[in-house]
Amino acid sequence: MSLHAIVLTLNEEKHLERCLRSIAAACDSILVVDSGSSDRTVEIAGRFGATVLVNPFVNHATQLNFAIASLRGRGGWLLRIDADEVLLDAPDAVRAALARMPDDVDGLLVRRRLHFMNRPMRWGGMDPIWQLRIWREGRGICEQRWMDEHVIVEGRVAKSPLRIDDINLNSLGWWTEKHNWYAAREAIDILAHRHGVFAIQSVSRSSGLDQVVLKRALKNNLYLKLGGGARALLYFFYRYVFRLGFLDGREGWYFHVLQGFWYRTLVDAKIIEIETFAARNGVPLADAIRACTGLDPRPADAAIKCEQFDDCAQRA
Repeated sequence: MSLHAIVLTLNEEKHLERCLRSIAAACDSILVVDSGSSDRTVEIAGRFGATVLVNPFVNHATQLNFAIASLRGRGGWLLRIDADEVLLDAPDAVRAALARMPDDVDGLLVRRRLHFMNRPMRWGGMDPIWQLRIWREGRGICEQRWMDEHVIVEGRVAKSPLRIDDINLNSLGWWTEKHNWYAAREAIDILAHRHGVFAIQSVSRSSGLDQVVLKRALKNNLYLKLGGGARALLYFFYRYVFRLGFLDGREGWYFHVLQGFWYRTLVDAKIIEIETFAARNGVPLADAIRACTGLDPRPADAAIKCEQFDDCAQRA
């Protein structure tokens, strides 16, 4: 059974060789979808025999669906892996895991472990994180969201023994800039859910992504009901104290303060900024989002119209 990898890139020369080296022997082909890198990313991909396609970036969901469409008809399985991630399992173990899957299984959950400041985050609800990273070609598509997008598959989802480590080598300054970038996109998703002014797609309980469904249900029905000033602090307390995040030492403290408190506070501040701009200027929410973030929440090429997605959504 063949395996085809998808890697989304933008200026990933620092990480890409390590990533491709970890998957090259296990994969029959590698597709790199690049957003216009100005460094050696494309050169490195070529050294590993990867096919490189350049596609303008809207969001990760649109980019991933472009990759899925580009691989249509290949058969076998598709693997999504980020450039700063490493597949830990040997090629024989990967092939054996795929060969054991029953015919009704269309998606595989992979255990992902995040590293922060050179330390794996094992506590605070960060391990295990199960993500659907492998699915049968032609049986899955990515939900259209600005943040926290997941692949939806038609059939059953099963856990696999496969493991991915996320080990980003960039500076803390880069990390904070990236999360500022993420915060604007998450604010759009929250506003879309709150006001229903533009559609986002979501996995359903029958999709097999129980961890994702539970987290989103708690976020939409509990977390977002709390006051903006308190919920980030309560979320930090939950992760750092109740889920024992403090056991990850100094690095765990900085991670949960930054990712669990600062980031969530930044998202809330951006929501307030956008809603206040819309109210004060008497403009639609979409116009306020464009003015405050520079993002178009309804770009024409982000509205994926795909019969494959419609089929998956109906079955999910």
